[in-house]
Amino acid sequence: MKAGIHPAYNEISVICACGHSFKTRSTHKGDMRVEICSSCHPFFTGKQKLMDTAGRIDRFEKKYKASRVGKAAPTT
Repeated sequence: MKAGIHPAYNEISVICACGHSFKTRSTHKGDMRVEICSSCHPFFTGKQKLMDTAGRIDRFEKKYKASRVGKAAPTT
């Protein structure tokens, strides 16, 4: 590797809006401030709301029911 052409890779602090902070390494200068982190993100905290996919599947089945009836699986 050539000397002097690579950016500095230093330890920085990442600070979330929820107050959680952690150390990481980056070429970014100074501390990073983020809006959401793994401590407050709904996916990681288990507070994520799941969409009602049953209604979507029913609508799909109803929409394409006619085209599925005409196509029977070939028997061997």
